Amino acid sequence: MRNFTYHRPSDAAAAGAQLAKSEEPRLLAGGMSLLPSMKLRLVAPSDLVDLGGIAALKGIKVEGKEVLIGAMTCHADVAANADVMRVLPALAELADGIGDPAVRHRGTIGGSISNADPAACYPSAVVALDATVETNKRKIPGDDFFTGLFSTALEPGEIVTGVRFKAPDKAKYMKLRHPASGFAVVGVLVAKFGAKVRVAVTGAGPSVFRVPAMEKALEANFSPKALDGITISPDDLMTDIHFSAEYRANAVVVMAKRGVAAIA
Repeated sequence: MRNFTYHRPSDAAAAGAQLAKSEEPRLLAGGMSLLPSMKLRLVAPSDLVDLGGIAALKGIKVEGKEVLIGAMTCHADVAANADVMRVLPALAELADGIGDPAVRHRGTIGGSISNADPAACYPSAVVALDATVETNKRKIPGDDFFTGLFSTALEPGEIVTGVRFKAPDKAKYMKLRHPASGFAVVGVLVAKFGAKVRVAVTGAGPSVFRVPAMEKALEANFSPKALDGITISPDDLMTDIHFSAEYRANAVVVMAKRGVAAIA
């Protein structure tokens, strides 16, 4: 790990100001991805701006049928929150299945979505639950936030302050979990908002994506059988030493059917 200057601002404005005047700064949230990358010298920031001291970035609020989660709220707090379990149980269940207890008690929702790991769970919730990502500068629709592999719409100096989720009538997240890392080999979140359905897939491709064919079929008939005959092309999916693109393509359909069956 190379030398860097450590900063711990007390509010988002001070954090933004520090980012603006630093040469190659990086924000530190839970550190679950950044610190290992620094140890491996994959990244070498000149300045590390720790958001851990900003109380305003932590907490959960339920406002009608929306759930606002502060960027520095850890996964364990989302999973255990009584209001989230009542209004948006699919999100609480998703958070409870991230990584292991150490990761869940240190990792944060803001850090997770900003890192945009292709196998992270939260991106599927941001997209399927029609969320809005709130930053210190603007509000970004969930559909526009993730732009590619480890890539988001965030601009230099922009800090995620919270994520506002819409509570659907029904939702379920089904995850084919990697047995070692806990990441999603394939994760599918199905959400039903009245007559509309949103299906978001993580783990399978370089970035989270929706499946319009599934959404249209489920809007006509919300049942697992509605997905019979729908296939996912493996062309743009990931292949690694554990799972092929073809395996992931089939798993997307399987996980989607299981999710629909669980809530139909």
